[in-house]
Amino acid sequence: MDVGFRHPVLLCLILAVLGSVLADLDGPLMGAPGSAVRLSENDPGLKKALKFAEERYNMGSNAMHVRRVSKILSASKQQVKGIRYSITVELSNTQCKKAARLRICDFYPEEQNLKTEVCVFEVWDIPWESKSTLLKQKCQPAVDPKPVETNKVEFLPLSTKPVEESVDSVELLGQFKEFMVRYNRTYSSQEEADRRLRVFHENLKTAEKLQSLDQGTAEYGVTKFSDLTEEEFRTLYLNPLLSQQNLQQSMKPAAMPRGPAPPNWDWREHGAVSPVKNQGMCGSCWAFSVTGNIEGQWFVKTGKLVSLSEQELVDCDTVDQACGGGLPSNAYEAIEKLGGLETETDYSYTGKKQSCDFTTDKVTAYINSSVELSKDENGEWKENNTLKKVVKMGIPSQLCN
Repeated sequence: MDVGFRHPVLLCLILAVLGSVLADLDGPLMGAPGSAVRLSENDPGLKKALKFAEERYNMGSNAMHVRRVSKILSASKQQVKGIRYSITVELSNTQCKKAARLRICDFYPEEQNLKTEVCVFEVWDIPWESKSTLLKQKCQPAVDPKPVETNKVEFLPLSTKPVEESVDSVELLGQFKEFMVRYNRTYSSQEEADRRLRVFHENLKTAEKLQSLDQGTAEYGVTKFSDLTEEEFRTLYLNPLLSQQNLQQSMKPAAMPRGPAPPNWDWREHGAVSPVKNQGMCGSCWAFSVTGNIEGQWFVKTGKLVSLSEQELVDCDTVDQACGGGLPSNAYEAIEKLGGLETETDYSYTGKKQSCDFTTDKVTAYINSSVELSKDENGEWKENNTLKKVVKMGIPSQLCN
């Protein structure tokens, strides 16, 4: 599961924002090392950050016309891992429609058509990686509180309904728009967009609660799953068959080797683990678990790490249910019957059930049998077997942890 970065923000009135901006105008241009430094409008880095913020704003906006910065109210930067820009600006409508994709766009001459907003942006720029991230976007009408425009190029949550706990707040809408842009989300109707906003809001509250309770180093926040309910996440990504004990195949118990156990051991440091893979919108975690296990075992046996095909199991394992879930015990048997596994390159992953296209001549790795570990997590087998085998395990998972 992807773990997203958490960016907590405080929702405040626009007057408070402007008040803090005006109060800062008398502050020093330079501060202590690591502190924020005020910028002039001609700063090249500021111009780059503003252009990026403008682009992200317009990508997530449901307005027909492109909006541009009409006035910079304040700007500062802080040296972090890269540069963090904090910018407060006025954004106004131009006469260019988004579909036109014009580089030069004039503002409307009529003030009533400008529909100016005051926006606070935070942009994190890492120049040496050519990477920019919009950490924060908070916008509010500067004068006219009416909705921006009714013409839409995509469905976005409306902010016209009074919802419990300010679910339609400017801050939440900004976060949700950023989520939609980052993960390429579109919705089929306005009702669906509003429903996803509510799900997104509930998941954010859950993430904040989990973060407050966490006593380790985990970070909770927005991920690509943040607009899914628990039930949807379980259906799309988890394996329903693992909870059905009557379907579990009995396996031969593993023998218990002897020898001292190391204080710690990470197979990634020894070249036995392939790069992280993505199962996508397919409940094929069982196949990834099995191929990852065999990849490690094959490395221990041959000294060669190869990425093996999960799609072969999704298509050719006739006992398991492809994207509907499966059991590793069945998958091991299927591999034995097939004669082995092809590589990821020869039998690429598509994330959906297809007709079996297995070719014996392309088999790269094979197994002769499989065994099951003790259910005692402190068992002597696990402690003493670390240096000899790569094992697979399943972890109960939920949307928010």
